[in-house]
Amino acid sequence: MLTLGPHRLRNLVALAPMAGVTDVPFRQLAWRLGVGYMVGEMTGSRPELAQTRKTLLRREAVAGALHAVQIAGTEELWIADATRQAIEQGAAVVDINFGCPAKKVCRKAAGSALMAQPQRLLELTKSALDAAEGSDAVVTVKMRTGPDPQNRNAVDLALRLQDAGIQGLAIHGRTRADKFNGFAEFDTIAQVVAELDIAVFANGDIATPDDARRVLAHTNADAVMIGRAALGAPWLPTWVAQELAGRDYKLPDFSQRLEWLMEQLLATHSFYGEQQGVRIARKHIQWTLRHQTLELLEPLDCEHLARSLVRADSASEQIDLLSQAFEQRAA
Repeated sequence: MLTLGPHRLRNLVALAPMAGVTDVPFRQLAWRLGVGYMVGEMTGSRPELAQTRKTLLRREAVAGALHAVQIAGTEELWIADATRQAIEQGAAVVDINFGCPAKKVCRKAAGSALMAQPQRLLELTKSALDAAEGSDAVVTVKMRTGPDPQNRNAVDLALRLQDAGIQGLAIHGRTRADKFNGFAEFDTIAQVVAELDIAVFANGDIATPDDARRVLAHTNADAVMIGRAALGAPWLPTWVAQELAGRDYKLPDFSQRLEWLMEQLLATHSFYGEQQGVRIARKHIQWTLRHQTLELLEPLDCEHLARSLVRADSASEQIDLLSQAFEQRAA
């Protein structure tokens, strides 16, 4: 059984933290469907952000799941304070983000920009570790393989982070410069795994059980972390986990996906309130109904329904349209 410090994970497939995607309603559904581990959306550590509605919502726990909060920042004091606050709010895991390649994050010298500043990255991590000392919470890190393909420094950084005291490491198989272009590279992750004793999650371009098997065989990582492939498919990590465990998994048909989408919409409206919930639901609707990664499911139905649901202005209209679609399918 895979562990992060004293905390046991229920299987070897994690859902990657994705800002604007893996919110509480999405994670609630993914957890109910069987994902092994999840980290909440990235939150900033600046003091003025600590008590904003956005930060508080992103740091809410999912009932029954190991509560993992991700933070990003550029100042040791901010990271330490954010770590303490997360732990006070019940976090069992505080994950430090050194992997985000978004411009708005990197131009503040946060996220994957810190891959080019290894000493600074280590200092920020130590501030989180010091803040977590004396609690049951553990500190983990998510990062990339380096600043750019000519400077893959993940092995040295990983060793220094392990020596500092982190209990888990997720590595995306691209550099900061790569963003999400090209293909993930797993040789560097394999080198990291060979050097470390803590849990390592391999991340990048994993969309099927075969992808996961190939990555695990190549890297010898302890687990995989699935990101963009799960857009609109909160069941996908469970499919991968079940197949890795040698159990058959029946892929959901179109009707089942509509049923889960209904569950997610209701939770989204309730979690955010109607006005914001309707707006946020639109992107999840499009991801769900246009999810083509695994198989082509009635594309004309999907496109027509997606257009109708995205144009809906109220929660009741979204629910009514989806209910009609579900009834038509049942008939």
